[in-house]
Amino acid sequence: MKRTGPSNENLQSLIAELRKKALETDTAMFKRLAYELERSTRSRKIVNLSRINRFTEKDDFVVVPGKVLGSGNLDHPVTIAAFRFSENSFDKIKNSKSKMMPINDLLKDPVKGKKIRIMC
Repeated sequence: MKRTGPSNENLQSLIAELRKKALETDTAMFKRLAYELERSTRSRKIVNLSRINRFTEKDDFVVVPGKVLGSGNLDHPVTIAAFRFSENSFDKIKNSKSKMMPINDLLKDPVKGKKIRIMC
């Protein structure tokens, strides 16, 4: 069976930009993000805030190639880049003084010198 990829035009352009950036900068992270986002919606990653809190330290940078859900709380400030955020997670991240951004912003302003974790 032929793999068709996502039908969302914004997601298709994001995947193309991630692949282009991976070739330009020779960075495996962008290639991995493109691969994870290309998966079907049912197999795309869903990560709760409790998991992010458990596996990160203060001021870590986390990338979620899927959706962040609001189950749990954040004890420490982190920066989270994700494809989507639930409304509950959006409110909890704001209240915990953490930062959040869409994955598109990684391409515009690459994070250098920080410990980046991809939560899958």
